Amino acid sequence: MAETTLSSLSDLQASVAAPEAPRYVQKLDKQGRAYATGKRKNAVARVWVKPGAGKVTVNGKDIEAYFARPVLRMILAQPLVVAKRTGQYDLVVSVAGGGLSGQAGAVRHGLAKALTNYEPELRPALKKEGFLTRDSRVVERKKYGKRKARRSFQFSKR
Repeated sequence: MAETTLSSLSDLQASVAAPEAPRYVQKLDKQGRAYATGKRKNAVARVWVKPGAGKVTVNGKDIEAYFARPVLRMILAQPLVVAKRTGQYDLVVSVAGGGLSGQAGAVRHGLAKALTNYEPELRPALKKEGFLTRDSRVVERKKYGKRKARRSFQFSKR
């Protein structure tokens, strides 16, 4: 049987190179747009990103008309602020399901994913802030014999 020495192990280790980190590439459609789907609670958002003056359209309406509360617009703009790309991209968003808060979170998730498809070098900054992670918390279902998911009926001794 062949003896294994320390030098032969180091030669073997040098010949087996460490696999490189996955290289992310730009993914664009025929119109030069990046597309991604974002999800939050029961809301699903489809987001298209293309270079432009910063016009945001949500379900055919302007962003101020669709998301009336400033907090929701701030949530939506967070990936652009972190990436320092405010006003550089036009966004076309189609969102359905859930309420306005869930829809804003879905658009934020989809926008972050679409930005990484358009500019892969933005991925570390957006991932560090947690915008690429899908928030999987959903409403717990109601159980039989309970008033809500966990709330019981009021107990009375008499």
